[in-house]
Amino acid sequence: MSDLLAKIDACLLRDRRRLRRQLQQLAESPADDAAWSKLYEAIGRSAALAATRRQSLPQPSFPEELPITGRLDEIRELIRDHQVVVLCGETGSGKSTQLPKVCLSLGRGVFGRIGHTQPRRIAARSLATRIAAELGQEVGESVGYKVRFRDHVGDATHIKLMTDGMLLAEIRSDRDLTEYDTLIIDEAHERSLNIDFLLGYLHRLLRRRPDLKLIITSATIDPGRFSRHFHAAPVIEVSGRTYPVEVRYRPAQEPGAGERDEAMQQAILDAIDELSLQGNGDILVFLSGEREIRETAESLRKHKMLHSEVIPLYARLSPAEQARVFAPSGRRHIVLATNVAETSLTVPGIHYVVDAGFARISRYSARSKIQRLPVERISQASAEQRKGRCGRVAEGVCIRLYDEDDFDARPAYTEPEIQRTNLAAVILQMTTLGFGDIAEFPFVDPPDSRLIRDGYKLLEELAAVDGKHKVTRLGRDLARLPVDPRIGCMLLAAARTGCLREVLVIAAALSVQDPRERPADKRQEADEAHALFADERSDFTAWLRLWAFLEENRRHLTRRKFERLCRQRFLSPSRVREWHDVQVQLRVQMHELGYRDNQQEADYATLHRALLTGLLSHIGVRTQGEGRGYLGARNRHFFVFPGSGLFAKQPKWVMAAELVETTKLYARGVAAIESEWIEPL
Repeated sequence: MSDLLAKIDACLLRDRRRLRRQLQQLAESPADDAAWSKLYEAIGRSAALAATRRQSLPQPSFPEELPITGRLDEIRELIRDHQVVVLCGETGSGKSTQLPKVCLSLGRGVFGRIGHTQPRRIAARSLATRIAAELGQEVGESVGYKVRFRDHVGDATHIKLMTDGMLLAEIRSDRDLTEYDTLIIDEAHERSLNIDFLLGYLHRLLRRRPDLKLIITSATIDPGRFSRHFHAAPVIEVSGRTYPVEVRYRPAQEPGAGERDEAMQQAILDAIDELSLQGNGDILVFLSGEREIRETAESLRKHKMLHSEVIPLYARLSPAEQARVFAPSGRRHIVLATNVAETSLTVPGIHYVVDAGFARISRYSARSKIQRLPVERISQASAEQRKGRCGRVAEGVCIRLYDEDDFDARPAYTEPEIQRTNLAAVILQMTTLGFGDIAEFPFVDPPDSRLIRDGYKLLEELAAVDGKHKVTRLGRDLARLPVDPRIGCMLLAAARTGCLREVLVIAAALSVQDPRERPADKRQEADEAHALFADERSDFTAWLRLWAFLEENRRHLTRRKFERLCRQRFLSPSRVREWHDVQVQLRVQMHELGYRDNQQEADYATLHRALLTGLLSHIGVRTQGEGRGYLGARNRHFFVFPGSGLFAKQPKWVMAAELVETTKLYARGVAAIESEWIEPL
């Protein structure tokens, strides 16, 4: 028996528990030669695969110029001696590319993979390519990646790059994550819902998996918090390749001026003039949103900046427009960016930073039930991150358009997403996965009890939980769908009422980033192209019209011609492809639940009643008098978003896909409804 147990210990981690259980059963039952033979064969196969993985383990080398290379021995020692290590370092230190190779050099990745998570798919793909190239291999060999709809991982893969959401999804089928012997949670400082959920789950898992190593990487934003969460795990700091950065405080002439106020616009111009005299390097200006970027770009155009090129940078720009940041032009770049350039994207060649000190931060109000996007003063940690964007290529200067007392009075850190979002989807997933009460879950920073109560109220509204917070049959079905519970409700209602084919398209559209683009220099042309699919009664049927147009052309055109057509119609080919992929995924999952598409086209009433099941708290009736407003649930007063096809008509009763507060409370994704549809639902 002891010999067999030793052989099982030489097998892959994912097989060990099953093989031990089989051995136990055979030892306790009458001898069965055939069963013993099968067990020996299974042990032999798994042990042979582990041996092959050990023989094919790459021997990595490390670039001398990276800061992390000088600390390799220290990092190896910490990983070898501790179950959890927190590695803290600036962008450019080499932590993301070199850490998995450090783990390889320690012999990790043999009995289980080295899992390496990233917050974004593009980062997972590009890092896999980079690490594979440094090991002299192709992606899919020793290094692979797995993101939504793409799986390039083989039996021989030692390092697996993936999104943090993908690792969370794997917990459903593998509670102990036995595929991995090492996990690297990268960019943990972003504190997204997925990251906080993973850190809480791993906090519990590590007790059951003493063989599992966990490495958490962070920018220099409160690494001590992660250390304390994992019982005083050691922290090692690796500095980036930085030069000294001088901070200058140049507040606007009017106290409390917003970015679009004349005083702040003048302060931005004065700061850029001051830096222009400093040298010829590129300048990065941090602003809070697209409108602020457009107005500042117009101010700079009137200011006549010589030998300079003004480049906007924000998340909704097309990849081609974002790529302008990386293309040398022979002129000074003045990059006007949102906080996407703070940690998500490194803009090359920046010598100087101008920080207006504001950002739009998504914040859910449990009282008003609204997801708000207010402009707020950034935290000290964000200000330091912005300062760190310069000083990478030469000595830098950061001009803050607020005074030093203002900086000192700001909060040290931005609250994590778990403390400022609707928790309905999190609660539903936790309950169905058997993680217990959300209030008892070991989050790094627990959410407010009011947000927890609000999440349960929404789930009760959707009939996903009962009055005692027990998950209903509907709730279990909703938890199996990888969409917001509201959208899941629409899909299940559509399946029952005969409009699933149409609602699958709409649900997918609501789950991805809008594929329609409005380039700053071609707004009117883009609006005219998009207006061809608009519907005066419903923005949802506009999605169906656009889908029908795309699917018809997808069948007849080559991929290259189809992408050219998308660009001609001001549609992002990559987002159109994601919309299509999500629709296919949702369709497969609805079929697995036993539902089938309707053969007959659904009428307007049937379709919109199904959508209304998930949007009951997003209805409104037009108010009398001026203002074109609507009175909604809980006495909220909102307006139809100007980009909606219903903006000109303003029907009496409407429902909206979302209510978002920016300068006003706007309803996006709007449709006309009949009042008699509401009460039965």
